[in-house]
Amino acid sequence: MKWADIHDIAIELSEQKPDVDPISVRFTDLWQWVMDLEGFDDDRDRCNEKILEAIQAAWIEELD
Repeated sequence: MKWADIHDIAIELSEQKPDVDPISVRFTDLWQWVMDLEGFDDDRDRCNEKILEAIQAAWIEELD
């Protein structure tokens, strides 16, 4: 997975962290959780706030 795989990342996070409310997640934690996902292989410096916001929004959508 890469940072551009927003929906795949959101699905993985929703499966691995079912008790977490994505609205309350700090971006520093979200960034680390994505980096820790099995199969994630992208440059840590390619991420920015816009990407994290998109992941958070997709995660919220995944729960609905």
